[in-house]
Amino acid sequence: MFESYEFLQHYWWFIISLLGGLLVFLLFVQGGQTLIYTIGKNEVERTMLVNTLGRKWEFTFTTLVTFGGAFFASFPLFYSTSFGGAYWVWMAILLAFVIQAVAYEYRTKPDNFLGKRTFEIFLWLNGALGTILLGTAVATFFTGSEFEVNKMNLTNIIGDVSPVISRWTGPAHGLEAVLCVHNVVLGLTVFFLARVLGLLYFQNTIDSEEIRARIKKQLWINGLPFVVLFLTFTIWLLLRDGFAVNPDTGEVFMEANKYLTNLLEMPLIAIVFVVGVLLVLLGLAGGLFKKDCDKAIWPAGVGTVLVVLSLFLIAGYNNTAYYPSKDLQSSLTIFNSSSSPYTLKVMSYVSLLVPFVLAYIIYAWRSINNKKIDQDEMENESHVY
Repeated sequence: MFESYEFLQHYWWFIISLLGGLLVFLLFVQGGQTLIYTIGKNEVERTMLVNTLGRKWEFTFTTLVTFGGAFFASFPLFYSTSFGGAYWVWMAILLAFVIQAVAYEYRTKPDNFLGKRTFEIFLWLNGALGTILLGTAVATFFTGSEFEVNKMNLTNIIGDVSPVISRWTGPAHGLEAVLCVHNVVLGLTVFFLARVLGLLYFQNTIDSEEIRARIKKQLWINGLPFVVLFLTFTIWLLLRDGFAVNPDTGEVFMEANKYLTNLLEMPLIAIVFVVGVLLVLLGLAGGLFKKDCDKAIWPAGVGTVLVVLSLFLIAGYNNTAYYPSKDLQSSLTIFNSSSSPYTLKVMSYVSLLVPFVLAYIIYAWRSINNKKIDQDEMENESHVY
């Protein structure tokens, strides 16, 4: 099953893509955090919102760590190039998630001299920065980054200085990504998607008529810009030139409508993309128009995973450079940046345990959410975030 090196490279790019889709779905925690004061109008309501999110924030954090770890192990040249060069972006993302953990831990501590409001601001910053920066960073998979790769540097050892294969050529070390409109559009798309998913999650887990009424209004306010931004990014992506790779020589070149071509030449992925979009719209419509709807998070969540999965796949499959460089021949592909066949093979056997882990996560999720949060629970619960 795992004998072919090329199969292993494709297999692990699929695993990375799936983890990316799961991570974006779980960003509903971040989206919900940006709405605490918008939806919660008093202390009790805000405590209900924080606690329903607090029961899930570790899922998002764990998935983020798993996503990064899997990327490091399967495509180490990407990890060293991006995390070692665009470090200001990744440090900002890391800081955003660190303050989230601190906020949940200390918000209601009796000796909290900073006050609840301070840690609620931390949660808002995590929700805004975490989503926008992650979306902006992923957009560079389609727009390119400022780095150079030269594997011949492995042989250029001078004194005690370790050889450096890749180096970042931009002085902003990744922050220049925010100067590209297309990158920011995807960042804002992820931001508003996370808010929509957060609202649908509130519908699913909170028992309060007042909160439900506010959720309906906020779904309009956040759903419309999400749809507009997503359509803008998708149309631009399908019409733009893409970073194609000559399979015989490994040469990277620009190809007109490359990502549209990838969808057309890989119809299964195109179907997954379309189904994912329809499910997200179905979930949004259910939250908007269906009375007492509390299940819309599931079609929207599944749709989110499918859409992100398909976007990652068209970025890396079909002879495409998934991490393009302004210096075209430095661009990374799933072939020139992967681990050794042995490493990928061993990891692949370990990955067969993933369904059991997912089964445990589903069990834990259902156990935590077996009862909707209400005001009485917040007043009588011994552990409150």
